[in-house]
Amino acid sequence: MNYKIEGMLRSAVKLGLAAWMCTAIGQVPSARPWSDPKLSPDLRADQLLAQLTQDEKFHLIRSYFAGPRKPEDKPVPPGYIGSAGYIPALERVGIPAIQESDAGLGVASSERMRPGDYATPLPAGPVTAATWDPKVAFRGGAMIGGEAHAKGFNVLLAGGTNLMREPRNGRNFEYAGEDPLLAGTMVGEAIRGIESQHVVSTIKHFALNDQETARTTVDVRIGEQAMRESDLLAFELAIERGKPGSVMCSYNKLNGDWACENDYLLNQVLKRDWKYPGFVMSDWGGVHSAAKAVNAGLDQESAAEIFDKDIYFDKPLRDALAKGEVKQARIDDMVRRILRSFFAAGVFEHPAKKAPIDEKANLAVARETLEAGAVLLRNDNQLLPLDVARLESIAVIGAHADKGVLAGGGSSLVTAKGGNAVPGLKPSDWPGPVMYHPYSPLKALQSMAPKAKVQFTGGDDVAAAAALAAKSQVAVVFVQKWAGEDFDARDLSLPDGQDALVTAVAKANPRTIVVLENGSPVAMPWLEQVGAVLEVWYPGGDAGNGIANLLSGKVNPSGRLPLSWPRDVLQLPRPELPGAGGSGALPQSVDYAIEGANVGYRWYQSKDLQPLFPFGYGLSYTSFEHGALKVDTKDGKVTATVTVRNTGKRAGADVAQVYVQVPGAKARRLAGFSKVFLKPGEQRELSIPLERKLLADFDTARHGWVVRGGEYVVSEGRSSADLGRPAAVQLSAGVLP
Repeated sequence: MNYKIEGMLRSAVKLGLAAWMCTAIGQVPSARPWSDPKLSPDLRADQLLAQLTQDEKFHLIRSYFAGPRKPEDKPVPPGYIGSAGYIPALERVGIPAIQESDAGLGVASSERMRPGDYATPLPAGPVTAATWDPKVAFRGGAMIGGEAHAKGFNVLLAGGTNLMREPRNGRNFEYAGEDPLLAGTMVGEAIRGIESQHVVSTIKHFALNDQETARTTVDVRIGEQAMRESDLLAFELAIERGKPGSVMCSYNKLNGDWACENDYLLNQVLKRDWKYPGFVMSDWGGVHSAAKAVNAGLDQESAAEIFDKDIYFDKPLRDALAKGEVKQARIDDMVRRILRSFFAAGVFEHPAKKAPIDEKANLAVARETLEAGAVLLRNDNQLLPLDVARLESIAVIGAHADKGVLAGGGSSLVTAKGGNAVPGLKPSDWPGPVMYHPYSPLKALQSMAPKAKVQFTGGDDVAAAAALAAKSQVAVVFVQKWAGEDFDARDLSLPDGQDALVTAVAKANPRTIVVLENGSPVAMPWLEQVGAVLEVWYPGGDAGNGIANLLSGKVNPSGRLPLSWPRDVLQLPRPELPGAGGSGALPQSVDYAIEGANVGYRWYQSKDLQPLFPFGYGLSYTSFEHGALKVDTKDGKVTATVTVRNTGKRAGADVAQVYVQVPGAKARRLAGFSKVFLKPGEQRELSIPLERKLLADFDTARHGWVVRGGEYVVSEGRSSADLGRPAAVQLSAGVLP
C-alpha cells in the first residue's frame, strides 16, 4: 500500500471522515469536528475521544454525589445543581457538565440542596402501566424530561423495569407490573419520551432487583432460560423501544456475582447479544472492585466518594491499568459509550438550562395519566359513577383526604408545588419523609358536587366515621399504605386499623366506596361489604381533581391491572419473606427458580390458583363486546384481529389482550394488546401484531430464541382469566433472527 495513502486513512479514522475530507480538498476543518450534528453519534464519539487526555477520560467515568452531604464529607467541585450525581464540565473540548436527577416519577428534588424547588409528580408506575396505552407513557416521559431539561438536568435516573415477583416489594410503585411485554412496552415508551427532550435516560435496576430486603447483599438464584424469558425480556424489549442512553446495574448479586461486575449480565447479554451501544452506570453504592467491574462491563462509577468503600474508578483502576489487569482499549470503550449516549440524545446541541415550565400543562399530563390508569376493581349495583348533581350529602373519610394524596418514599420522591400537605409524619428520615402531595380529594369533591354537603373526618375515630357515614347518602373511604425504597412490607395488610374503619363505615352505609392509595396489592377482608373499590395507587399531580372526575363519571375508568392481586401470601411462590420490615435475619439468597419465568399470572395458571383479581382485570361504566378472534401468519409473524364494540351508553375504552399458549406449556403469555376508545355503539377492528419472542423459548444451548413449532393456541379477552374462544395456529420450527 502507498504509505502516504495509508497515513491519510489513519488520519481519517482518528479525525473523522468529514474533517479528513475537508483537509483533503483544501478546506479548513472545524476546530471541533465532533460538534457537527449531521454526523453519527458513533463517529462524533470517536472524534472527541481521540482528543481527550487520560485524566479527562478518567474524569468522565465516575460521578460525584450531588445530594445532601455531611460536614466531614469532601466538597463537590463547583457547578453542580444538587440532586443525584454530577460530573464537572470539560470546557477545553466542550463537554457539558453532567447533571443527574432521580426521576422515576418526576424530577426528584432535594429540599436541603434546592430549597423551595418543586416539580410535577407523575402517578406511580403501576398507574402508567395500567393505562395499557404507550402514548400515555410517552407523554409522561416527555413531561418529566422537559421539566428536567428546564431545571438544568441532562440525565434522569428513570426507567424502572423490575418485574413484580414480590408483591411486598417496597419499590413496586416505581415499576410497571409483572409482565415482560407490558412492562417493556410502557417503560420503553416513557424512556423514549424522556430522550425526546434531549435528556439521557437510564433503565434500571439491571437486573433481578425484585425485592428491597437485603438488596445490597442478597444473591438472586435463577436459571438462564427463566431470566431471559422474564425479567431480562422486559429489559430487552424496553431497550429496543426506548433506546436509553444508560443502563443502571443493580445492588444485588446474580448467581454469585454482583450485578455491577457480572460478566453474564453486562458483557454477554447487554453488550454482545443485545448490541447495546450506551454505557452502564452503577447504582449508588453498587461497585465492589476496579478491574473486575470494568472487565465485566461497568462503564461509570456513581457517587463513589460517599457510597462505595473506595473510589474504584480512580487510583485502583489506574493501578490495574498499569499492571495490565485492564487494557487501555477498555478505558477508551467506556468513555466512547458515555460520549455516544450524549451525542445520541442531542445534549451537546440542546444544553440543559433554566427555562420556563408550563406547570398547568404538566399537571394535566399527570392527571390524565391517573384518569387513564386508575382501575375500578368493584362496582356493585352500579354504585359508581356518582350522580353529583342529585347528591345531597357525601362523607369523605380517612387518609388525610382533606389535605392531599400519598406518595411513595425514597429516591424517586418528588416535591410538588406547595410542599408536603401533611408534614411531620414518621419516618421523617430515609426513606422518608412520608409525603402527601397537596391535591385534596375533599376539595375536589366539594367543587364537583356544589349542591351536596361534603364533610370530612379523619378516620382515627371509627365511631365518628361510622356516624358520619350513616347520615350521608354516600361514604367515600380513602385508605393508604405507605411504601418506600430500602424496605419491604411484612404482609399485605393495611396499617393503622384501616380494615376496621372500612368495615364499620360499610356497616353504617352500604353505599360505601373505597379509594386505595398504595404501592402494591393489599388484603381486602371487607371487599364483599363495600359497594365499590377504585385503585389509584399513589396518584400524583392534580390527583384530587382526577379522583373526583373518576368517581363522578366525568371520566370513565379504563385502567386494567398490570399485576395479579393475590388473595393472601399463601398463594405466592415464597409465602415467607425473611427479614422484611426488619423482622429477623436478612436472607443471604433468594430462590427465583421456584417460579422461574412464570411470574405473576403465569404462576397462578401453572398452579391452578385463582387470585383475588387477575392480571389485566378492570371494570368500566360502560360495556364492551369482543368479536371472534382471527389469527394470520406471514413469514413467521403472527397477527391477531378482533372487533371491539361499545355496547353501553357511555363513551369509554377497553383493552384487547392477546395471550399465547406455546406447545407443552400450561401457562399463557401476553403476546400483544391494544387499547381502543369508543363512543356508545361504535366498533373498531383491531389488528394486533404478536411479539415474536413470546412465541418462542430461549434455548440456552443454541443461545437464542427458538420457535419450537407445532400448534399454538391464541386467545383474546378482557383479562388473563376472561378470554374468548381460542384460535389455533400452526408455526414452523426455527430460530429467531
